[in-house]
Amino acid sequence: MTKAVESTDIGPAGRRIDAGGIDTNYHEFGEGFPLILLHGSGAGVTGWENWHGVMHDLAKQYRVIVPDIVGFGLTSIPDGIELNIKIWVRHLIDLMDALNIQKAALVGNSFGGALALATSMRHGDRVERMVLMGTPAGDFVRADNAGSSWHYEPSLENMGKLLRHFPYDPSWVTEDMVRQRYETSLKTDSTLAYRKLFPEPSKTNEPKVIHGIPEERLDSIQTPVLVLHGREDKMVPVECGWRIASRCANADLHVFSKCGHWVQIERRTSFIKLTVDFLTSLQHQSVGKGAVL
Repeated sequence: MTKAVESTDIGPAGRRIDAGGIDTNYHEFGEGFPLILLHGSGAGVTGWENWHGVMHDLAKQYRVIVPDIVGFGLTSIPDGIELNIKIWVRHLIDLMDALNIQKAALVGNSFGGALALATSMRHGDRVERMVLMGTPAGDFVRADNAGSSWHYEPSLENMGKLLRHFPYDPSWVTEDMVRQRYETSLKTDSTLAYRKLFPEPSKTNEPKVIHGIPEERLDSIQTPVLVLHGREDKMVPVECGWRIASRCANADLHVFSKCGHWVQIERRTSFIKLTVDFLTSLQHQSVGKGAVL
C-alpha cells in the first residue's frame, strides 16, 4: 500500500510502496499510458537524479514512474537478498503489479537499459516499447578505470572526479549534482550493487573486459526499441548501441555527436522529442491512472 508521501523536485525522496516485499522509493507524475524511467548505476545514483530534468516534460503525455531499483538510491537491500539481474527484473515486475500496471513502456539509461532488455526477454508481454541509452550489450573494453564506482570513497572531491567522466563536456557536472549524489552515497547501498554489475578495475589501469547482455540473446527480442547513444560515451562505447540495433528485430538507432553517457542530460531537447515521437504510435489508451485497455 502506497504511503502518502508526495514526490517533489527537491531531491530523491519520493513515495514508497511495497513491491514484492521490497520497500521501494519512487516518484510518479502525470496520467496516460505508463512510462517507467530506469536509472543507471554508480555511487549515489537515484531515479530522481537521472531523470528530474526530463520527467515532467514526459509527464505531460504519460503516467511517468521513476523508481529506485533495489540496491540503488533509497531502496535498500532487504536481508537475505543476493543482488543479480533476476532479482532486479523481479523487482521491476513486482513494482508494476503493485502499481496496477499490466504493460508499460520502459526508458533505460545504462544499467536501466540492460534491465529493460532483460525484462523484455523474460516478460515480453509486459513491455510495450523501450528507449535505451548507453546500454551495455556484448563484451566491451573500458580502459578508463577512473570512471568506476568500484573503489569510490565518499567525499565531494571524489564524487566530482567520478561524475566528470560521464559527459562529453565535464561542465555538465554541476556543484549541485555533485553534492546531491555525494549526500545520497552516504546512505545507500549503490556501491555494493555496482560491484555486482562490474568486475573490480585493474590497479594498473589495464583494459578490463565488461560483459553486457549477451549478443545472441538480443535476437529473441521482438519489442520495438529506440536506441540512443553518445558517440563519445566512455562508459559504454557506441558499438554497444549498434549491436542492439543490429540484432533486435525492431530497433532503430540514433547516435549523438559530442555526447557522452548522459543523453537525457547532454541532449535533453532531442531526447524528449525522439522519445515522445517514438511513443506516440502506442495503440493502447489508458483509463484513469492504473487500468489499460
